[in-house]
Amino acid sequence: MMEFYSAHPTCQETIATTAANHKVAHTTSGVSSWLAPVAYLLGRHVLLPAFFGHIQITGQENLPTTGPIILAPTHRSRWDALLVPYAAIACRSKKDIRFMVTSSECTGLQGWFVRHLGGFPIDPKRPAISTLRHGIELLEQKKTLVIFPEGGIYRDGEVHPLKPGIARLAISAEASQPDLGIKILPISINYSQPYPNWGTDVMINIAPAIKVADYSNGCVKQNAKRLTADLAKALQQLSHQETEITHPTFVEMPNS
Repeated sequence: MMEFYSAHPTCQETIATTAANHKVAHTTSGVSSWLAPVAYLLGRHVLLPAFFGHIQITGQENLPTTGPIILAPTHRSRWDALLVPYAAIACRSKKDIRFMVTSSECTGLQGWFVRHLGGFPIDPKRPAISTLRHGIELLEQKKTLVIFPEGGIYRDGEVHPLKPGIARLAISAEASQPDLGIKILPISINYSQPYPNWGTDVMINIAPAIKVADYSNGCVKQNAKRLTADLAKALQQLSHQETEITHPTFVEMPNS
């Protein structure tokens, strides 16, 4: 869905410098007070249960109920954008989830829905400081932010190299406020077939949270590399647990 931002050596310094300057952020995102509840109800009770066979969610206990969170799922299908909030909202009372998506997905009618359901665009080739700053602001406001760390969709079941931006953004946001307490939740999504169709089974596994504050001391560049590596390791461990999906192992997620 998105691949954000480049490894330019001054990018992190620029974000950190502007972290306290709210005037640079012209990017906005919001959740429609009427569209989001309707979309959630239709998706949760009609669309997803009708399309998929069994939807298993494990690791719900790892989702915090308060504080800023980055949900970091693997990316296997465009259905992921619906299944991530399905899993998160099922386990959290907080429904104000925001998505960082590629600018190409924020055009036309689709773009209207994306923006009103909490999405905001980023140009993966030339990410604007205002967009990155908006991501930091959302975390400062203790929102839940969804970022697909692999960038694109991969259907081979393997965890592909993660983009460095998620770690840099998280560390920058953590540094912007004392004791902000950002947590990154590794999430693995796996389908019973590479191209989901009617009756496909889904397994969503949520790993224990990674505390960004543990990567805030010392060299920012090295901390970002270490955080990226630890996130990749967590996703790989989850993926290995899901190498085989069979019907007997599934417990369908209740729709209530």
